[in-house]
Amino acid sequence: MAAITEKAADTAAVAPNGCRGFDRTFQAGRMTFGFIAPLESYPDGPVPSMQDHLAMARKADDAGFTAIWLRDVPFYDPTFGDLGQVFDPIAYAGFLAAATSQIAIGTAGIVLPLRDPLAIAKQATTLDHLTNNRFILGLSSGDRPMEYPAFGIDFEDRAERFRDAHVLIRTVTEQDFPRYRSSHFGTLNGSLDMVPKPVHDLLPIIAIGRAGQSVEWLAENMDGWIWHQSDFNRLSDVVDRWKAAIPGGAFKPYGYGTFFDLDRNPDAPLCAVRGLSIGRKALIELWKRQRDLGVNHVALNLKMARRPAIEMLDELGEHILPLFNAD
Repeated sequence: MAAITEKAADTAAVAPNGCRGFDRTFQAGRMTFGFIAPLESYPDGPVPSMQDHLAMARKADDAGFTAIWLRDVPFYDPTFGDLGQVFDPIAYAGFLAAATSQIAIGTAGIVLPLRDPLAIAKQATTLDHLTNNRFILGLSSGDRPMEYPAFGIDFEDRAERFRDAHVLIRTVTEQDFPRYRSSHFGTLNGSLDMVPKPVHDLLPIIAIGRAGQSVEWLAENMDGWIWHQSDFNRLSDVVDRWKAAIPGGAFKPYGYGTFFDLDRNPDAPLCAVRGLSIGRKALIELWKRQRDLGVNHVALNLKMARRPAIEMLDELGEHILPLFNAD
């Protein structure tokens, strides 16, 4: 057999214009908003009810929110106390996509070192087609060390496994009959081709968290980055570093995820708690400043909220989305 050429996909490529879900969610100079599933508040326990979750997804879609993000939580770890949306993110993405029409369905994120990258590639390109190009593949390295022994994988190797798996996904989704030798996974000798390929030339792939990598590596290899809510006083430095690391000055979006509770009092100031607890008026001014700094997307996690999710969604949809959609 001929020697196997370890040719990887061009990981510095930028997601193309025309990727429907990606382009609607991430726009240069603008800020959009989405939700980290489930779309309900459950501050007093680890397990959401998942009642009315389909109706809430449709409501978010109709209101003009741009994305629903699904977490990858295979086990209940009592030390973390949160099961996310409970359901497997890939299966749940297909279910939500069938019930919505405009909103992007993304993963935030698939714990790539624990997953077979070839299976993820197949699932992602399938969802890309079945969602009418609304799927966004978000990848992470995971933050729950106790899950790794269950999969027989060393937690300390996660950053290297992440890089290897990412290249493998790029390779099989962007090349025909590719040749590639993976350090941690399998070998492709040019005799097999993965179908379907993405709707467009490239499958949009974003980083969720740091994934054990440097900001510079993320900027070089990923199509965007959603991090956790960091110190807002340092937000400008984080965004500037991200932009400076992007090759060739291309647009690659930056966003953050945060716990969120919208105070019933529209005049309530920002409260110094984990996440955002704030009234409507202060929130508008905060998000306008962050948009001007270069934040492109905010993903809201309603777990810790004391108000019903539907109340907050209605208030955001009526009073805040129109201000940012009109800019």
